[in-house]
Amino acid sequence: MRISPTILYVLVLSAATLLFPTCLPSHANRIVIGSKNFTESFILGELIAQEIEAHTQLKVERRFYLAGTYICQQAILAGRIDLYPEYTGTALTAILKQEAGGDKQAVYQRVKDEYEQRFGLTLGPALGFNDTFAMEIRGEDARRLKIKTLSQAPAFAPEWRAGFGYEFMERPDGYRGLAATYGLHFAEPPRVMDLGLLARALRDHQIDLAAGNTTDGLIPALDLFVLEDDKHYFPPYEAVPVVREGTLRQHPEISHVLAELAGKISNEEMQRLNYSADGQHRDVKDVVREFLKGKGLVQ
Repeated sequence: MRISPTILYVLVLSAATLLFPTCLPSHANRIVIGSKNFTESFILGELIAQEIEAHTQLKVERRFYLAGTYICQQAILAGRIDLYPEYTGTALTAILKQEAGGDKQAVYQRVKDEYEQRFGLTLGPALGFNDTFAMEIRGEDARRLKIKTLSQAPAFAPEWRAGFGYEFMERPDGYRGLAATYGLHFAEPPRVMDLGLLARALRDHQIDLAAGNTTDGLIPALDLFVLEDDKHYFPPYEAVPVVREGTLRQHPEISHVLAELAGKISNEEMQRLNYSADGQHRDVKDVVREFLKGKGLVQ
């Protein structure tokens, strides 16, 4: 069958768009910032958005709660967003499909190099905290059972019900590897739950162990206890902005804004920010604005 030149042109153009999505032009007068569908990612997206608005002439469009890692990755590759907050360990294992290993600087550099070579993306400076996975149980259970580490968990796991987010169940640094490393066998298959429900489900005895994050503000508020990852299963998860290289070329001022945020958030500060939103139900924009003012980053 003979294909007309017009149709052939459309087919080639469509294929090029699919194969080279990072070649799409950046938005001329605005920056589109994305986030994943949990509080901390939302807070970080808002923090970067407010910094850009305060220190550049660019307009910022917010596209938050874009489900999980894979959706955000596809969105930035397709040029639908310019920037979103990510974690180095997640990028290494879930996106690059590489085995965890190395200290935080080595992991950061591996991810940065691979993202630049393979995707036309790069990493901004690390924001200052390491939000690794936290295997949480109720504080009352930790005290009663005198358990502190994940290596002690197999003795109790056959009587526990576990709850995890969908992504944790699927990702290579998630449930399967954790269970194999520590020999965990639960009373029933883990329940797959929305991330925002896990901590309260644990508190309410619907589950007995949950996969949360070390900076979760509800850990102290709900008297939860984080079991130590004493076999160092999880890699470093430094929070970093992932940015399209084309966006930085078109708007170099963004690099200066991200540099100002480097190392500005400690684990404890991130936990307090999360608690302000999740525990006190405060408006995230207000929480972020207060934090930035306290750091002298905005007027």
